[in-house]
Amino acid sequence: MRSISSKFIVAIMLTSIVSIGVLALFGRLSTSRQFDQLIEDQFKEDLIAQLSSYYAENGSWAELEVKFGMRPDHHWHMMDDKSRPLFFTIADTNGVVIVAGYGYDVGDVIAENDLEQGSKIILDGVPIGILFINNFESPADMPMRTEFFRRLDASLFLIVLGAVAIAIVVGVLLSRNITRPVRELTAATRQMANGNLNQQVPVRSNDEIGELATSFNKMSNDLAHSFNIRKQMTADIAHELRTPLSLIIGHAEAVHDKVLEPTLENFEIIREEAQRLEKLVNDLRTLSLADAGELSVEFQLVDVQQLLSDIHAHYNYQFNQKRVELKLEPVSVMLKANLDPSRFSQVLMNILDNALRHTPAGGQVSISTTQQKDTIQISIQDNGSGVSSEEAARLFDRFYRADESRARDEGGSGLGLAIAKSIIEMHKGKIWAKSEIGQGLRVVIEIPKG
Repeated sequence: MRSISSKFIVAIMLTSIVSIGVLALFGRLSTSRQFDQLIEDQFKEDLIAQLSSYYAENGSWAELEVKFGMRPDHHWHMMDDKSRPLFFTIADTNGVVIVAGYGYDVGDVIAENDLEQGSKIILDGVPIGILFINNFESPADMPMRTEFFRRLDASLFLIVLGAVAIAIVVGVLLSRNITRPVRELTAATRQMANGNLNQQVPVRSNDEIGELATSFNKMSNDLAHSFNIRKQMTADIAHELRTPLSLIIGHAEAVHDKVLEPTLENFEIIREEAQRLEKLVNDLRTLSLADAGELSVEFQLVDVQQLLSDIHAHYNYQFNQKRVELKLEPVSVMLKANLDPSRFSQVLMNILDNALRHTPAGGQVSISTTQQKDTIQISIQDNGSGVSSEEAARLFDRFYRADESRARDEGGSGLGLAIAKSIIEMHKGKIWAKSEIGQGLRVVIEIPKG
């Protein structure tokens, strides 16, 4: 199979040969016409000079047929053959034929339009006639003409050869320059096929190939980033599963080996770790379904404030137990949105669980709702210790914990906010967090109005 470079060179060479050949052909035909026109003009000038001299010597055109019975081949022949008609015609200034050539008789009147095609014969500044040459043809066997076109053909041939050689050189240079990014992309894709995902190619232009290189670099970065996330997620999952499993297996074996007494307390530890494991597995299943676009969602028009009131009532007891105030700020207008009440409640519960874990006793968590032009914003603000702005931007990453030990000790899987983000995106909304250390954490949900 031919390479793109060789195809490009052949295409340029063929295009050059055809183009230069056509131009050379038209150039030769045009040169031939111009050359014959030059010969005719030169012949006409010589003939006018001869005829003017003849008239000056004889005072009339009498006996002109005898003296100028000649052929238009640049070889002047005085001929005595009176039967041979002249190859030119002379008319007076009024267009009356006074010397008849081919196709004319003396006394014929030449049309006014045809008079303009004639050439005036001038003697001492006075017109003495108008010359018409009948069917002038430049002799093809003229030595000067033959030699001229021989040299012209040789020059054109050398020009064509030179142009083809230049086209090949230019084609090679251009093909290398154009196909270089393609070769780089090919090499990079082969590296990616071998598992080296983070490949970058230089962007050498702003054209379509440059856009292709830019898109490739972005794709490579995204693939490498996704691969690293998946790799990290696999490690995190193994770590998260190992902790409760180790506790369950350890306590079960200890009870089996009678190292620990089969007390309610020991069985409660096993039960709690099993519940934690079950929650983690369920969260992972929810995330995998969301990633695959298979998470079941049933949209309906919902009163957002009523949904928040139900959530508030459901969680108020848990917050009161920890002596944290859960405050719901009312709104004056009814706000409706097209959402899945169950999934959206899951989002709010995950956020409130997170707020409850990180708000100290005596603190407050407030829920507020605002109406924008085409969206509804729900804000959940706590007055806990907060996190840095860099940590706030990563809160929705899977298995990310701003406080590793505290989150794990209190039962957090590190997937709640990631699940919330996936569900909100399924609702064509956005979710983000704002925080500064010592100023609490604010989570904002933005969804389209119904």
